[in-house]
Amino acid sequence: MRVVTIVGARPQFIKAAAVSRALEAVPEITEVMIHTGQHYDSAMSDVFFQELGLRLPAYNLGVGSGAHGMQTGRMLEQIEKVLQKEEPDYVLVYGDTNSTLAGALAAAKLHIPVAHVEAGLRSFDRQMPEELNRVVTDHLSAILFAPTNAAIENLRKEGIPELAIFQVGDVMYDALRYFRTKAQERSRILSTLDFEAGRYIVATIHRAENTDDTSRLETIVQALALLSAEISVVLPLHPRTRKILACGNLIEELPTSMRVIEPLGYLDMLMLEANARMITTDSGGVQKEAFFNGVPCVTLRDSTEWIELLDSGWNVLAPPTDVGSLMTAFRQALESTPGSDANLYGNGDAGHRIAEILLRKINQVQEPEMHTAVTCPE
Repeated sequence: MRVVTIVGARPQFIKAAAVSRALEAVPEITEVMIHTGQHYDSAMSDVFFQELGLRLPAYNLGVGSGAHGMQTGRMLEQIEKVLQKEEPDYVLVYGDTNSTLAGALAAAKLHIPVAHVEAGLRSFDRQMPEELNRVVTDHLSAILFAPTNAAIENLRKEGIPELAIFQVGDVMYDALRYFRTKAQERSRILSTLDFEAGRYIVATIHRAENTDDTSRLETIVQALALLSAEISVVLPLHPRTRKILACGNLIEELPTSMRVIEPLGYLDMLMLEANARMITTDSGGVQKEAFFNGVPCVTLRDSTEWIELLDSGWNVLAPPTDVGSLMTAFRQALESTPGSDANLYGNGDAGHRIAEILLRKINQVQEPEMHTAVTCPE
């Protein structure tokens, strides 16, 4: 059995690490990885392959950044060529990026079955490019690996066949469980930053809905600057966000009490998150990592696909419309007690479940269809 895995962005490298490790343990499965190059900066790409023990991809398309249509189109063209060469039994895609959509489209047009990890997530906000990517990918997929009950219900409501849906848990939980001890042993990020556990806040900003809207971005920066006067704030800055802040002369306005640093590798980021007093982010993955580490989270968005985190009390939405509302949300989170410790994302064996299901699918013996011969009249 041949599986082509398509990745392109930081969260997908983390997810693929869990699944690829499980696929490697199955002799009947050969995995070929395509890296689209959506995240091409060394701090956002190379370091993750090194730390996560991922084999270097067989193909690196080097597509880079660009407008959504242009980027997706370039990926689609190049992925199609690779799939025609490799002739896989399945194409495995992750999450909701342009790499996800391009991989699913290329495979579907070549009649190669698509398996989607993190299927069924919905923010119900069609203004988010990620929402469009995940909805289209789900409806192109032959196998849908859903992380939660809510994701399964979303797929059912959209008419996805029941036999195509599998609840496997969350592969990011697999990764965190596997790498947590290694992070504790290897990471020196707290001593490097001279931080004490529970005495700082981690912030991340990268989504277009915030970075491409000057008003929202300025609101976030101003609120974080105010917050840093009360408690240390560390901001590992995405390259794209740094460029936008620099163009708007906003970096110079940041107070020295806010630590703006380069993007971190997975192990350092895990340790920084695990020891934070609070996390504020617009990332879907960081929302979950906050929960896995038992840290309150404020999400800088109008909606989230991880609705169970809101219901359980670990996460609150804080649309960055004004500084006052953000400060209120930050202070409430800082004073909050932990929410429910319910097991929301499985048992940490999602990767193994995915590998087993893929193997079972390919090994299923299809009964030959019986056809009645049609005799033409004389």
